[in-house]
Amino acid sequence: MTQHHPDLAAEQDFIDFAYRCLEQSKADAWKMRGLHEGTLGGTFQARYERDVFDEAVFNRLTQLDLGDAALVFGRIDRMAADEPTGIESFHIGRLAVADDKSDPVVVDWRAPVAEPFYRATGRDPLGLARRRHFHVQGRRLLGLEDELFGDGHLGIGSEGIGSEGIGADDGVLAEEASAVVERTDGLRGYSTLLAVLERGRTGQLGDIVATIQGEQDEIIRSPQAGVLVVQGGPGTGKTVVALHRAAYLLYTYRFPLEDQGVLVIGPNRVFLRYIERVLPSLGEAGVEQVVLADLVPDVKWARYAIDPPDLKSAARVKGDIRMSLVIDQAVTDRERALRDELVVPFRTGYVRLRVDESARIVRAAQRRFRKHNAARRWVETEVWAAMATTWRLDSVSPAEVKAAVRALPEVRAALDRMWPILTPAQLLHDLFGSKALLKLAAARHLDETEYLALFRERQDDVADVRWTEHDVALLDEARSYLGARAAKGSTKPDEGDEIRTYGHIVIDEVQDLTPMQLRMVSRRSLNGSMTVVGDIAQATGALAPNDWDDILRHLPDGTRTARPARVIGLSVGYRIPARIMELANRVMMAATPSLRAPTSVRLGEEHPEFVQVAPSELLTAVVAATKELDAEIGADMGEGNIAVVVPDAMFEAVSTALDEAGIEHGQATRAGLAMGITVVPVSVVKGLELDGVVVVEPADIVAGEQQGLRALYVALTRSTQRLTIVHAQPLPAAML
Repeated sequence: MTQHHPDLAAEQDFIDFAYRCLEQSKADAWKMRGLHEGTLGGTFQARYERDVFDEAVFNRLTQLDLGDAALVFGRIDRMAADEPTGIESFHIGRLAVADDKSDPVVVDWRAPVAEPFYRATGRDPLGLARRRHFHVQGRRLLGLEDELFGDGHLGIGSEGIGSEGIGADDGVLAEEASAVVERTDGLRGYSTLLAVLERGRTGQLGDIVATIQGEQDEIIRSPQAGVLVVQGGPGTGKTVVALHRAAYLLYTYRFPLEDQGVLVIGPNRVFLRYIERVLPSLGEAGVEQVVLADLVPDVKWARYAIDPPDLKSAARVKGDIRMSLVIDQAVTDRERALRDELVVPFRTGYVRLRVDESARIVRAAQRRFRKHNAARRWVETEVWAAMATTWRLDSVSPAEVKAAVRALPEVRAALDRMWPILTPAQLLHDLFGSKALLKLAAARHLDETEYLALFRERQDDVADVRWTEHDVALLDEARSYLGARAAKGSTKPDEGDEIRTYGHIVIDEVQDLTPMQLRMVSRRSLNGSMTVVGDIAQATGALAPNDWDDILRHLPDGTRTARPARVIGLSVGYRIPARIMELANRVMMAATPSLRAPTSVRLGEEHPEFVQVAPSELLTAVVAATKELDAEIGADMGEGNIAVVVPDAMFEAVSTALDEAGIEHGQATRAGLAMGITVVPVSVVKGLELDGVVVVEPADIVAGEQQGLRALYVALTRSTQRLTIVHAQPLPAAML
């Protein structure tokens, strides 16, 4: 991308003008907001309208706040017979901006008119004469790259890269063009794309709005209805594509999606911190981004605090779809007739509840109510009525019986036996703490070894239990059967306790969700509209799927949308150099031989480096490799981001060794990738990208993870520049 383009100054002037228009839009929004601040009185309707207006203005101000992100990143010139020059131009940017006459200055990248910027090719220019890419840093235009369409302007791969697109300052020398043809065929704005890919990482995922490629744009603009599956290998941009799709859907279907809500589910909190800036940079700050545990309220979480020693076995059982039947039965088992007749004093005599009458009430409640807790009030009413019929001395109402006996301990105990009010945590705490209850609920669905793997000693107080990530879906399943609890002092269920649904759900790293977790997510879908992204080759969960059918059978099937699930693949790897992927692909072929690796657009400057040492020298070698990699990345980029990826069991030891060597670093489990050097357990490295990566002891990674080779594949595919492998044990055969 030449720095001496003849239009460089004119385009810089246009960018400056666009920013002035943006600032004016902000000032106008603040002015409109100020007009309503003093009108605090009025009718309820007037106050409501004022609040709605204020919220709309606030949302607009949020959208207009770009921070350091560039406003304008491209331009398209298309044929227009009604224009004097025969050409009309549109500048494409992060959001729409108009001048003081309301004429468009910048077109939102999501608008239909901007689609050719991402989709046009030399074979199908979509009416374009030219596509121009801006290399920008904030408000400063660093360079331009033109792609010319039409006869005589077909360049590399017949994709319309004109002669102005390659120059001495591009980072891609003209004589190298033939060497990159195979990797760049079908890519638009290759020089601009390469400049972005070669930048140092910041520890936060950035948007790709300026460099979206055709196959990515097809996914982003795909219709909302139904489940869209995006299969993409490491570095194909599947995560950022899914987030851009969420922004596109909110723009295109603002009503009703803004009210229905959009939910983004990530695999862990490290990942959420890594992606948290993408949607706000696209003007969509209201999207809810969570891990699954965030969707289950009122419990305390710990990683492996209370699971049995055979964690892998318990995790597999807890993820199995049969657990839905077990939990359903566990709820039913708590709806029981009395063992003995209940007799309590009333006035000068007694009232009673017979065993057969208690059984009738329980059976009737089971028929009448879908949610367990919702039936408790009705059960109580039936109990008072049944007891009133046993009083023979004079006429008495159920209300009188209720007032007289409801506080008696034996009555409360009888009601709690027949139909207890339960929280999900109470139900599972009781179930997992009793081998007898486990057998009663699970014997028809699981074998003895499976259901006994769920057993753990009861604690004195359920509030002290620390639940694990494998319990999340089970607690949610229990919540779906139990329903909302009645609010204190009310006979109506607490609406805040209900499970919320969303108009669109994005799931990242979906291949690691168990069937029970997928069922949990599906429960939150209002209309079956989802974007799920992942890579079967990177499946490292308790019940790793072999193909997408293993996942889709647990997601909405399209009956609500009349649109079956669609599976779209991303074939191009943008992040990982080919020299690193060559090593990673050997591991992938051993782990999942039926899958194809993405094609890397960059060759890379360095092959992976291997450092083998004696076991006693392993930590010293890790420290030395980290220092060396930090110096190399710093020399190349001035700054960068490095991860030391370790087996989970070595996390603290490696961090301590770096501390003792005086190397400042962060721990991913606490602060994400905020530091220049970060120690990352292999269990949370998925989805992250770094400039340099040190992978420690691959053999231990394979041995320590449930899907060892796939976990190693993930670890080897995190680097955008350099990769070092430090080991004392022999390397896994797949790496040789």
